[in-house]
Amino acid sequence: MDSSQLLLTKRVAVVTGAARGIGKATALAFADLGANVAVCDLLEDGLNETVNAIQDRGTNAYGEVLDVRDGEAVNAFFAAISENLGSVDVLVNNVGGGFWAPFDQVSAKGESVLIRENFGSVTNCVRASLPVINDGASIINVTSVEAYHAAPGFAVYAAMKAAVQQFTQSLAVELGSRGIRVNCVAPDMIPTPGDAELAEDSAALIEGLQPTPLGRKGTAEECAAVICFLASDMSSFVTGSSIPVDGGTVAAGSWKVRDDGSWGM
Repeated sequence: MDSSQLLLTKRVAVVTGAARGIGKATALAFADLGANVAVCDLLEDGLNETVNAIQDRGTNAYGEVLDVRDGEAVNAFFAAISENLGSVDVLVNNVGGGFWAPFDQVSAKGESVLIRENFGSVTNCVRASLPVINDGASIINVTSVEAYHAAPGFAVYAAMKAAVQQFTQSLAVELGSRGIRVNCVAPDMIPTPGDAELAEDSAALIEGLQPTPLGRKGTAEECAAVICFLASDMSSFVTGSSIPVDGGTVAAGSWKVRDDGSWGM
């Protein structure tokens, strides 16, 4: 194995939702591996911090305050990336979010917001990137373990995460002739500022039970590490796949580990 295959030297990487959490950790990891990184977010202060941190690592950065639900603005963003950094080698669609509510309490407007934020944001960025993305590029979509199982209180959100996974598989086939790989990571139990209250609202954490089979929560950096693998030449024969970054949540299914280490359902 050639460890240099992990490097992204001089490649152009784009990360959406990069002001904090998994997006920020990914953008900084890319810079550490030598990539020039374009980032966007609605949170200007956090975005500026990410841009400065990328530049401190000695690589080029381009940042823009952007709502990726706005297709025209996304088109302009990718045109600016091409002009400032060059054509794109890696795209990470990280933006997403939701709220807990039983479906009968979700309005049509709320449903539309969830669809646009969790699915439309991905299709907007992929569509805008295709004219400026290089053959052999890598697209990584951040979904969620909710794509794999029922998610009461998150019905529309989970449906959109499943849609992104299916979209990823179809794109992998459509873009394979260009050598473009398309994959997903599906995080769970990775605390980020954007979802700090969701676990409490949804009662996802239960007293006496460990959060994951590994007995702990994950970190944004641990998710970024898997994204780096998928962005690099180390995953050159991986496409159409989804990798849970969840401490074993999906594998465990309905089995839970108790604080004393025993298992139960």
